[in-house]
Amino acid sequence: MNEFKFVKSFLVSGLAVMGLLMSACGGAEGPPQPPPPAPPEYADKHMPAGYWNNPEVLKEGEAIFTGQQNIDVNCASCHGKDGKPVKAGARDFRRTEQMQLYSDAVWFWRVSEGVPSTKMKAWKSKLSEDAIWKVIAFEASFGLKGKEYDVAKGQWVPAGTAGSGPAGDAPAAEAPAAAAPAGGEPEKAAE
Repeated sequence: MNEFKFVKSFLVSGLAVMGLLMSACGGAEGPPQPPPPAPPEYADKHMPAGYWNNPEVLKEGEAIFTGQQNIDVNCASCHGKDGKPVKAGARDFRRTEQMQLYSDAVWFWRVSEGVPSTKMKAWKSKLSEDAIWKVIAFEASFGLKGKEYDVAKGQWVPAGTAGSGPAGDAPAAEAPAAAAPAGGEPEKAAE
C-alpha cells in the first residue's frame, strides 16, 4: 500500500512539473499582455523616417540580428532566425497580436535596456542607436510585415499610411535613403 502512495505521489509531482515546463516554454501562452509604457527618456524615440519595410535597412538589420555583423550580438540565438524562439522565455516575434502592443519607443527601450528578471540583456553598449533601429525594423518583419508604427495614432498601420506627425528625425513624407548609412544621424555609440 505504501508503494502505491509513493508511485501516485511521484506521478502527480511529475505531471505538475511537466505542466510548469510546458507553460514556461510557451506551450500555454495566455492572451497577450501590453508592456509597460516606455520611460520618459525613451518615450520620444521613434523609428527614423524611411526605415520601416526598407529592403536595405532590413538586410542590415538581419545581419545584426543573426550575429553576422557583430559576433557579440546574436538575437537569433534566443529568438530564432525566423522570429520563432529557440530558448524558453524569448519573445515570439511572429505573434502579431502580441507584437502590435509594442510601440516603436517601447521596443527601442527594451532592446536598449533589456528586460528585468529575464535573460534579455541590454544591448545599448554593443549597438549604436541606428543599429538598434535596424534590428527592430527586421524583427517587426516577422509578425508585423508590411506595417509601420504611426506615432500620432499610437498604433501599427499599413506601410505608407502613417501620419506626417513626429515620426523620427525627419518628416514621414521623405523618401528612404536606400544606401545612406544611418540616415545621416551623427550620434553613434562605440561598437
